[in-house]
Amino acid sequence: QVQLVESGGGLVQAGGSLRLSCLASRSLFSINLMSWYRQAPGKQREWVATITSGGLTNHGDSVKGRFTISKDNAKNTIYLQMNSLKPEDTAVYYCAAVAGTINYWGQGTQVTVSS
Repeated sequence: QVQLVESGGGLVQAGGSLRLSCLASRSLFSINLMSWYRQAPGKQREWVATITSGGLTNHGDSVKGRFTISKDNAKNTIYLQMNSLKPEDTAVYYCAAVAGTINYWGQGTQVTVSS
């Protein structure tokens, strides 16, 4: 089982930056994939970025060039560095993990970008 705890959300002005963190309850080497998703009010959950246990990354088109996923294996933590934030980035951001065949989700952290 994996518990995931997100932090770092908040209110920021357009053009600003935030860094989200997701602390996992076990070693990242034992987790196949870790990802960030987001869900804005009235919209479906959207995939944002993924990082593999080996450190390979992929980012969604809507955030490519502005957001960067990374991880610190020693801290069992992944990050989402968000730059050049736009009002349309406003959403609840969720951390997710795939370990074996099981998906795990965090509780989410709110990011609000004001115009």
